[in-house]
Amino acid sequence: MHDGITLEKAGLPTAVICTEPFIPSARAMAKIQGIPDYPYIILPHPLGSLTPGELRSHAVKAAPEVLSILLGKG
Repeated sequence: MHDGITLEKAGLPTAVICTEPFIPSARAMAKIQGIPDYPYIILPHPLGSLTPGELRSHAVKAAPEVLSILLGKG
């Protein structure tokens, strides 16, 4: 979250992806950074143990939300 917000403040559109256990940390970081409504994508946890096909499925499902955030509609 910190990196995404830092890049956004530097003018680089960024879409942050977070897994479920890290939602409280993401909310806290956004609030601390002064953007409490900073949008981010939430994916199920864990991602590290997924097969390439499972990971691709998650990416395909998240893609519209990523695009929406990057285009400033999120």
